[in-house]
Amino acid sequence: MLKYLDGPPEEPESEGETRPATQTEAAEDNWLAELDNQTLLTEEGTLPELEPAISPDIEENQASTLKQKITGLEHRIGYLERIVKVSQILNSTLSLGPLLQIIVQSATELTDTEECSIMLFDKNTQELHFAEATGGATEAMKKVSVPLDGSIGGWVVRSNRPLLIRDAKNDPRFYPGVDDATDFETRSILGVPLRVRDKVIGVLEVVNKRSEEGFSQDDIQITETLGAHAAIAIENARLMDELQQAYRDLSEIDRIKGDFVSIASHELRTPLSVILGYASFLKENVTGQASEQADIVLNSAMRLRALIDDMVNLRHIQTDEVPLERSIFSLRQLVLDVVKEFADFVQAKEQILTTRFAPDDLLLNIDADRQKLYLVLANLISNANKFTGPGGRIHINVELKKHEYWINVIDTGVGIPETEYNRIFDQFYQVEPALTRKYEGMGLGLSIVKGMVEVHKGRIWVESVVGKGSNFSVVFPTAPDVAN
Repeated sequence: MLKYLDGPPEEPESEGETRPATQTEAAEDNWLAELDNQTLLTEEGTLPELEPAISPDIEENQASTLKQKITGLEHRIGYLERIVKVSQILNSTLSLGPLLQIIVQSATELTDTEECSIMLFDKNTQELHFAEATGGATEAMKKVSVPLDGSIGGWVVRSNRPLLIRDAKNDPRFYPGVDDATDFETRSILGVPLRVRDKVIGVLEVVNKRSEEGFSQDDIQITETLGAHAAIAIENARLMDELQQAYRDLSEIDRIKGDFVSIASHELRTPLSVILGYASFLKENVTGQASEQADIVLNSAMRLRALIDDMVNLRHIQTDEVPLERSIFSLRQLVLDVVKEFADFVQAKEQILTTRFAPDDLLLNIDADRQKLYLVLANLISNANKFTGPGGRIHINVELKKHEYWINVIDTGVGIPETEYNRIFDQFYQVEPALTRKYEGMGLGLSIVKGMVEVHKGRIWVESVVGKGSNFSVVFPTAPDVAN
């Protein structure tokens, strides 16, 4: 069985009988014969000269190719390093001049050209003007205006795509005015548009390629990348200029407004004092309908005086010129005095006004400007009275917590939307539209309150539910030495 599996037994070859060689055996014989012919030693007993596996020409070509690739990689690394440097400067400064100079210098070196320039489009004159150039834009260059028609830069701006001219003098789009003004000779030129949100604002040009091969695709890519950085820098500088101009305009408006408040309050106080004097005299010395009319005049004059006082106080807050006349007084008594003043207004709307003091058995003394705190409480209670309907409730809570007094003025009025919590403290701001509002006032009260609170190193905020009411919280330090 084993022999059967191993295959038929080999029959011995008879003497003189040969069998044909297989293909494998024939190949092996040929290899052995070739090996015999290649003797390892010559007759002199030395090694024979072997032919090199790679010829010298091939090695030289490979070395040259490798060197070219290394040079190309080094060039790209240098290009990327420059781009990174420009990006870092772009992100760290808003100074346009130095950044544009770095961009044009980098473009000159990376493209191996003689000059680089940046021209910006003037929408008023419809011309291009030099903003920067290699080594700095000279006075002669700044005086040159490049038209859109009949110039390579104009063509780039209008078409919004790069343009490569290898022989500039023979191109009909070449504008010779720049060469004439700067005593320069332009031979070849590559221009790319400066884009900001799909809008062309100028052109970056590199001039006169130094190598004989001329401009390449890499040069176009480098110039476009640097042009994009230049466009961003120019746009950032423009936005900053607009922002600074807007700030200057607002400062000027604020100055004019302040001057108006100062002049108006000064000019109105004298005639208003006369009106108040005569109205008070008439009220005391006339009866009947004349007395009622005198009372109306007196109340109107008092409202006008309060408005003037508000404007003056606001002006002092804006200029950080709020004088504080500090004294030690009872905060408890101050609250009761303000409540007493508003008793008639509260009664007129059939409202309920309550107070609570904690601890209840102390005077709750405070070191502050009494008149300024009176103004804070009066404005808050006035607002609560104004924006709470008939039959509503107003509650004033005063509590001593460590070295601070916490005052809460709570009402059941119309409430304030959460989105308006911060804006209600702005000057002249009112939640209601100016033309449809139901409540009187100029929107100065809460702004003055916030200013008076902060000048005492205090804090103020509001919590409210629309249709339910509001809770104004004010915190004052008990004395200036514990304000922090």
